[in-house]
Parts: sequence; C-alpha cells; structure tokens
Amino acid sequence: MKKRIKLLILLVSFVAPTFAQDVSVTAKVDSVELMIGDQTDLVVQVTLPSKLQAKFPIYTDTIVKGIEILETSPVDTTYSSDKSKMTLTQKFKLTSFDAKLYLIPPVDVEVDGQVYQSTPLSMKVESFDLTEANPEEFFGPKDIQSPPFMWGDWSLLFVCLLLIVPLGFLVIYILKRLLDNKPIIRRIKLTPEIPAHDEAIEGIETIRLQKSSIQSDSKAYYTALTDVVRKYIQRRFGFNALEMTSSEIIEQLLKTGNDRDIADLKKLFTTADLVKFAKHSPLINENDANLVNALEFINETKELPDPEAKPEPTEKIIVEKRSLQTKIALGVGFAITLGVIITCLVYIIKEGADLLRNFF
Repeated sequence: MKKRIKLLILLVSFVAPTFAQDVSVTAKVDSVELMIGDQTDLVVQVTLPSKLQAKFPIYTDTIVKGIEILETSPVDTTYSSDKSKMTLTQKFKLTSFDAKLYLIPPVDVEVDGQVYQSTPLSMKVESFDLTEANPEEFFGPKDIQSPPFMWGDWSLLFVCLLLIVPLGFLVIYILKRLLDNKPIIRRIKLTPEIPAHDEAIEGIETIRLQKSSIQSDSKAYYTALTDVVRKYIQRRFGFNALEMTSSEIIEQLLKTGNDRDIADLKKLFTTADLVKFAKHSPLINENDANLVNALEFINETKELPDPEAKPEPTEKIIVEKRSLQTKIALGVGFAITLGVIITCLVYIIKEGADLLRNFF
C-alpha cells in the first residue's frame, strides 16, 4: 500500500509541471504612450490545454490608481488545429486623466486553482504643453458671438410675408363676391347663320370643282348633287326632304306653285334615280345640264333678305342667378385662403421672434 501511495505522489509531481509548462499568460497594451483622455486596450491572453479552465481577474473601475477601466470585453476562445490547446483573450479599455508614467502590475489568471501571472507593463500618459513658449497654439475662452445672417434661415419667412398681401386681397375679393350676391352676366358671341341658298351654292361649287375626280362615278356625282338640293329644300321650304323620295319632294313642292322650277328639278331627280337604281350612264353634257338646273332652282327659289329687317345681333347677353354650387365654391375658397393667411401669420410671428432673438 505504501508503495502505491509513493508511486501516485511521484506521478502527480511529474504531471503537474507538465501542465504548468503548457499554461502561459501574456498581457500587452496597444499604445504604451497616449495623450491625456485618450483610450487604449489592455489585451490579456491565456494559452492552456483544452481540458483546463481559466478564471480572469475581475476589475471594478480602475486597474491601478489613475488608470480607469471603461469597458471589459467578453472572453474570446480560439482552438488549435488539433483541439488540444486553446487561447483565451479578453480586452480591457483603459483611459487616464492624470499625466504620469504608470506601472501596470502583472495580471493574475487562475487555471484550475493555480495562479499564473503575466509580466508587468508600463504606460505613459502625456499632457498638452501649456508653456508660454507656444502661446499662439492655445486660446482662451471666446466671447459669445452672434450667428451670421443666413438667407436660408429667413427665406421661408420672406415668402410668407410676400404671400400675405395677395392673399389678403383675394380674401377681400371672395368675401365681397360672396356677400353681394349679384347675378352673373355672360356675353355669348353669336355666329351668323349662313343662308340656305349660300350654303347650297357653295356645295354645288365644290361638286363642280371636284367633277373631274367623280366624273367616272355617276352614282357618287348624283348622290352628292341631290344631297345638296335636298338640304336646301329642307331649310328653304321647311319639310324633311332628306327623308323623302324624289316623287314625294316634287309633290310637296307643287304646292308652292312654281311649275317651271319644279320641272327642271324633276329632270334632275329622275336622272339621279335612274343612275342610282337602274345603272343609267348619263352623258357628260347631261351631267352639266343637271348641275345648272340645280343651280338655277336654288337661285330662283332663294329667300331674299328683308331690307327693312333689323340686323341680327352678333352677341347675346345672358343674366342668371348665382348657383348654389358657386356659392359653396366661394365659401370653401374663402375658408381655405383665410386659413392659409392665419397659418402664415402664426409662422411669421413664431419664427420671426426666434430669429430676431438669436440674431440680436
């Protein structure tokens, strides 16, 4: 039994140094020299076998007197390629507001109950040179200065001021129109009506000018010619000649008592019916004769203007009461414009007071 105990003690004494040799603690400062108030990182790394556990020190607010700890990062773990070892890293963000040379004591890391230490570190904190040798590099506190005049700060205020005047006139005009309730007077220009015979003669002249293009198509020629005559008869004599047959038109015209004019017109309608329905092919001189007959019929039956009649007015005046929709539109326009004016005034008073207070 004693031999076994001695063997176990010998084995532990042999293994413990092996583990101790496998554990290393290092610490470094990113910047060993820094200006007062600047920040730097204290990086602590522990390399140990993966089977072991390490416990980093817990600092409160300072690591030594004069060096403050602003932030402590979580422990970062990385493993070797064979997973047999691992490296634990923790960072402490440091700063100092006292210019001097500091000695940072070794960092203690506990690994499975045994404490391992890093090497001590030094850090120098420097202050600004406030000697009288370079007084121009440093300036004392400045007096309170007035801000410069910027057009951008005043542009919207000026726009509101410019809008107030026309909007005010617009409100007065709308209110006046809303209260007076005067009737609306409109003037409509009247286009004089073309007399029936002038319109018919113009149509026959158009057919004459286009005769060469429609001469080969007799049906189109007589259709255009009879349409002009039918429209003239309808306007001149007051019956619907466009919807009547040729015989009905002649029968209605016989009541006027002008047999000669109707006889010539009857020849035109007879030839037109033969061309349309019997495929009759009239001669060229026959076409010209029917065109002349139509023109003579129009000239002999046209209604001459009464020399004693008053000329027709060229414009018409319409007087009507203001509608409810117009009144509602005026009221809504008045309310909106007045609201815009009030908003502009509130903005001008508020922003103007703030700008003047800051400026002066």
